[in-house]
Amino acid sequence: MGLRINDTIPNLTVETDQGTFTLHDWIGDSWAILFSHPKDFTPVCTTEFGAVAQLADEWAKRDTKVLGISVDSVDEHVKWKEDIAAVGGAKAGFPIVADKDLDLSKAFDMLQADYYLSDNPTPADSQTVRTVFIIDPNKKLRLSMTYPMNVGRNFAEVLRALDGLQTADRETVATPANWTPGGDVVVPLSVSDEDAIAKYGSIDTKLPYLRMAKLPG
Repeated sequence: MGLRINDTIPNLTVETDQGTFTLHDWIGDSWAILFSHPKDFTPVCTTEFGAVAQLADEWAKRDTKVLGISVDSVDEHVKWKEDIAAVGGAKAGFPIVADKDLDLSKAFDMLQADYYLSDNPTPADSQTVRTVFIIDPNKKLRLSMTYPMNVGRNFAEVLRALDGLQTADRETVATPANWTPGGDVVVPLSVSDEDAIAKYGSIDTKLPYLRMAKLPG
């Protein structure tokens, strides 16, 4: 059975280039983003790690920790980070899990339980280890996005999705398509028109089941 939205993530003990810890302890009371990769020293993944490193201040503003995952060793991660900094122009200060035994990849349903890597594996051997997971402070999986190896991930979208989740939780609303912070939100069906107007000042009823409003302040 795979990991589903709102499931509690497995509390695995992982080895990283910044020490060994359990996932739940590492997350603590923060939000977390886990993003996985099939192998170190690969072109697309190197640009992605650089993009995440460049967003360090944005993750911090949102009280969000970042954890990379790759199926190579700690020593290789340390060397790879030199390339990431050179290409991305920012130091990758977050840890990277050395998932050589594929424990995390299997527990998060990116690989089959009986899968194993052959000697001298290529990125194609673990190509499905290409998922972004957003985890909330309760250790619940809130969002996942899986990409193929030949399409680089858009971390501006990951940041937007994180903003949407945090806003939805904080304000008890939903966000519409293409929402960005400051945009109108969707009023939940459980809230009456009267209560919505009292809370938001006014609502825009587009359909009986679709009402939009601006968040206060």
